[in-house]
Amino acid sequence: MEYIKVIGEGPLLGSVDIQGSKNAVLPALAATILNEGETVLHNCPDISDVKITLDILKFLGCKIKKENHTIIVDAKNIVNNYIPTELMTKMRSSIIFLGAIIARTKEASMCFPGGCELGPRPIDLHIKALKALGVDVTEGNGYIKCKLDNYKDAQVHLDFPSVGATENIMLFGALSDCVISIENAAREPEIEDLQNFLNGMGAKISGAGSSSIRINGVKKLHDFEHTIIPDRIAAATYLCGGVITGGCVEVKKVNPNHFGAVTSVLRECGQYVEEGKDYVCVKANNKIKSIDLIRTLPHPGFPTDAQSGILSVLSVANGTSIIKENIFQQRFKIADELIKMGADINTDGQVAVVKGVKKLYASPVYASDLRSGAALVVAALCAEGETKVFNTHFIDRGYENLHINLKNLGANIERVKE
Repeated sequence: MEYIKVIGEGPLLGSVDIQGSKNAVLPALAATILNEGETVLHNCPDISDVKITLDILKFLGCKIKKENHTIIVDAKNIVNNYIPTELMTKMRSSIIFLGAIIARTKEASMCFPGGCELGPRPIDLHIKALKALGVDVTEGNGYIKCKLDNYKDAQVHLDFPSVGATENIMLFGALSDCVISIENAAREPEIEDLQNFLNGMGAKISGAGSSSIRINGVKKLHDFEHTIIPDRIAAATYLCGGVITGGCVEVKKVNPNHFGAVTSVLRECGQYVEEGKDYVCVKANNKIKSIDLIRTLPHPGFPTDAQSGILSVLSVANGTSIIKENIFQQRFKIADELIKMGADINTDGQVAVVKGVKKLYASPVYASDLRSGAALVVAALCAEGETKVFNTHFIDRGYENLHINLKNLGANIERVKE
């Protein structure tokens, strides 16, 4: 059994370099199979989701070289056009391979993906879009089978600005003989990063960062080197740690524009936030103010992935806060674990009412997903006594050396394997 042990004592002080983005590196790795050559990605985080993605690439026939945070993918010979069940069920994001495999081999098959238990995350938007683009899609017995006979120009209107569906259309359309427009596209920074990477390989895509994206398909892509953007959610996590401990934390090698909704909320909590070209520093005010209402929304709204960390912070705020979760139905599973630590949280469906308490207390707690795991560690940083956070495999999906970075900031923390 493995867990992270935290003794809450004293403020976090110092700076931390932020890892490459989990949500940007995964679609970029999927995109490498579009190039029948060698692609180099820098600033790749050392996390378990990347390791699973590399296993998928190897199964498809790619040759992989890894040098620290640089990954080199040779996709000259793709030998499979499907992903085995044991890999698909480990990671929800594996669905982003669908568009890329179809574009490269004209066929693809896979089972429905796995990942964190956050409630229904249907892939109907992906399938509906691919059908509109001329792909014959068959579903049955938990599997998706796709076949492409002819490309066709199309305008795809997404019912919801899904990041994954937007990425799948971009990956499919980049290497095609057609013109595709995406309306109500996702606007996240990771979408812009994927566009920049694909265009660097020779694609013709424009509009990422807006709700309308245009793709002029090309027949061939070429070798390219690309640097993954920093992880805005990891940055938010460390800033929450600084606030909840009454400390001063600087996150470096970041783009402050990528998580402005988070820093805006921290300011509303009464914290001092300083931003530079590539850093954000929070200087905590020990009196954390409550927030009337936070709504999670697609970018540029408040990100659902940062909600759990803010929930931990608000659990010790001065007053009552309300959070409305609009993206994932089961994002509030963390509430029961925080209640074990003395938090006063009431949830009703997609709404959480958080009455701030003066102190949290140590308790064994269990992560139920990636973000709740990191947020429980954040809560433990200010809790009285020794907290053990279990299910560390969830944290490993998206955070590189979380406990080491927090220790370097002054936390009394270690990872224990029994």
